[in-house]
Amino acid sequence: MLVYTALQLLQVEHSAVPRQQFVITEADGKPNSYLTELLQDCLSKIDIFVNLGDTHSVSDIINELTRLTPLPDDVLDEYHKILTQPISSVNVAFHKQVIELVIDRNN
Repeated sequence: MLVYTALQLLQVEHSAVPRQQFVITEADGKPNSYLTELLQDCLSKIDIFVNLGDTHSVSDIINELTRLTPLPDDVLDEYHKILTQPISSVNVAFHKQVIELVIDRNN
């Protein structure tokens, strides 16, 4: 599963999960602050310029951001990378009030 797919599918009580609750963690449970910050930056732009529910692919998002923002290509490339990052599992951490998208760098 990709980060994009998880963002599309995950809901809590039939509502979209607040974007700030998504974090990226390594398979051993350690938070990945760089990827989490990148994801949060990307999601903040999506929230402003794109309706995630109206997209069918990461390319749809990148195309809309290209059309609607002056973001440079290198930033859009990084957004593409984080949205297409494979995840090995999803962990709901109720005590931290976050949803961890778990990446496994060994696979």
